[in-house]
Amino acid sequence: MSKLSITALILTYNEELHLDRCLSSINEICDTILIVDSFSNDNTLKIAKNYKAHIIQNEWVNHAYQINWALNNFNFSTDWVFRIDADEYVSSELILNLQRQFCQLSMDVKGICINRLMYFMNSPLKRGGMYPIKHLRLWRVGSAYCEQRWMDERMKLTAGKLIEVEGDLIDHNLNNMTWWTSKHNNYATKEMLDFFDNKYSYFNKDSVKASFWGRPEERRRWVKHQYLNLPLFIRPFLFFLYRYFIQLAILEGKRGFIWTFLQCFWYRFLVDVKINEVYQSVGVNKEEVYSFLNKTYKNFPLKNKN
Repeated sequence: MSKLSITALILTYNEELHLDRCLSSINEICDTILIVDSFSNDNTLKIAKNYKAHIIQNEWVNHAYQINWALNNFNFSTDWVFRIDADEYVSSELILNLQRQFCQLSMDVKGICINRLMYFMNSPLKRGGMYPIKHLRLWRVGSAYCEQRWMDERMKLTAGKLIEVEGDLIDHNLNNMTWWTSKHNNYATKEMLDFFDNKYSYFNKDSVKASFWGRPEERRRWVKHQYLNLPLFIRPFLFFLYRYFIQLAILEGKRGFIWTFLQCFWYRFLVDVKINEVYQSVGVNKEEVYSFLNKTYKNFPLKNKN
């Protein structure tokens, strides 16, 4: 079967461990592969060239910056864009359903939501609120952009109809736990920056709306807003209990406990520690907090990326 009119958009930095698996999975459906690389120094670019990918390089700020930069600076020859991370790959079911449905899509369909299935310790996480998580990952060229956030960024459709296609986008990172905890320490800093941005509205950004009655992405955003309004240091305990007992991560056994403790308690507690550190340093005054963050953290505030 011929390839679909899709450009796969992949952000990379030293992804030799994952990239071949990712590109192999999408090679039969994506007409074009675009690698937006942040100056990798391993075999990432060599692997990309094996798949005849277009490679452009740009300095890393965050995911939202890099995605929007690519959307604004690459001349897309396909009708659709598919955002996929280097450590993700597509299931055979998703490939088959895309091949079956793509030619039948009406022009008013501008975006496609896909299930994301995460692996942890080499097995899928299907409880604890981890599956299915639906994300807008496929959109017609010019019909979506990435909201400007440090963390938990989402693609936002500018117009048109959004549909769902069955099948999984599998997130299976092969790095070890030392890498995982280091990454989440960095993520905790970004979550802290997002917290103060949301609290004080430093930047104007048109975000995916939060709605309990909306699409799954909107409902997850609504839940996060409720979480952010809870007291520091108490909310990680509550979040752990909710995910572990109410959303049944307990049924995942030891692996479920490790995941829920690290992701829902340790990581969230670390975010609160970093928020508290800012308060202890400069207090709660909006201008003083802004000055401290601007002086302490690179690329804060975000430049205008759209």
